[in-house]
This record gives sequence, structure tokens and C-alpha cells, in this order.
Amino acid sequence: MDSNQLAAMIDHTILRSEAVSEDIKTKCQEAVEHKFASVCVNPSFVRLASKELADSEVKVCTVVGFPFGDSTSESKAFETRNAIKNGAQEIDMVINLGALKSEAWDVVKDDINIVVREAREKRVVKVIIETCYLTEEEMKKACQIIKEVGADFVKTSTGFGTAGAKVEDIKLIKEVVGDEVGIKASGGIKTEADAVKMIEAGATRIGTSFGVEIVNS
Repeated sequence: MDSNQLAAMIDHTILRSEAVSEDIKTKCQEAVEHKFASVCVNPSFVRLASKELADSEVKVCTVVGFPFGDSTSESKAFETRNAIKNGAQEIDMVINLGALKSEAWDVVKDDINIVVREAREKRVVKVIIETCYLTEEEMKKACQIIKEVGADFVKTSTGFGTAGAKVEDIKLIKEVVGDEVGIKASGGIKTEADAVKMIEAGATRIGTSFGVEIVNS
């Protein structure tokens, strides 16, 4: 895999709470230069990112229910509509972890489905399952639901949990979703070697704030 192929799989991410407008503009400029898949920003910066990326192939990605996933489904629906209105093309939503840990499968399914419906098949939806908090069985069940509902990706982590992406988790997710659902490895990926390991395990997208360092290494 050459640097261009790798770049095309990277969501260039800036979700720090202290990020300012100039940080967003820099990330967008870097994404255009290196032809990354998207720039992932907090909802309040979607409009700015959309403006900065307007004349490029780089997508605008944002987060919903971030970072804990415990906002109501109605809140997530509004966030999704608002993000799309402001120019978001990809939505990374956090699964309802409390419902998942409680085995309230219908709640989990409905929570994802409402975001998928709001995206209306015109936007990519990635579901963050926060693997660091899940058992293998919980991870499998979450992936089964995501596949059933019709979301586009399973995403490993917010980057705000106790750990990020792990190769063994990517392999487990791949076993469940096969080729029908994409896999976004996110959290703690800082080097080309890290990224390649995730891709070899089955990841089809890489979420990282170290995109430039990875493709220039």
C-alpha cells in the first residue's frame, strides 16, 4: 500500500474541546493537500469545515452523541439533521452504551436506526461502539445490530475512552460484519505501522489526528 492509498482511507480528525477555527482550517488544508477521505470535526465546526472543503473531494465528517453516547435518540436525531443542514456528509454516532451494557437490544437498535433514517441513505453513518468498555459478546451483538440496521461502518472508539483501537477487536468485528459493513479503526493510531496493522486486520477507514505524520513517514 502506497501513501496515496493510505491517505484515501484516513479521516483526518480534530475533536479536541479546545480547538479553534484556525486549527480546523489547518486540518482542512492538510486534508486537501494529502487527499484524505474526510476531516472529522465537532458539530460546531461543520459549517466552517464545509466551507473550507467546498472545492475538494474531501468529505466533512462530524460526531453525534459524542463522546458518551448517552444523549436521547431524539437529541441524536436533531444533531444529525443539524449537521447535515450545515454540510456534514458523514456522521459518526456513539452507540447507547448504557443500553448495550443493560442488554436493552431494542433500545440500541432504535437509537442507531433513528440516525440512519435521518441520514436518508445520502450520508455515511458510522457507529462508535467504544470497544474498550465491551466484552467480546457485547461487541459481537453490537456489530450484529449495526449490520441489521444498515449503518455503513462500525467504528472502534471515540478516542476519549480508556483505550483505542486494537488489532484483535478489528478482527472480531470483521468476523461479524464481513464485507457488508466498513470498519473504522480509531483511537491511538499515530504511525504508519499502526495504520497498516489495522488495515491488515480488516479496517477500511482510519480515524486519526496524525494523518500527516502517517503519510509522510
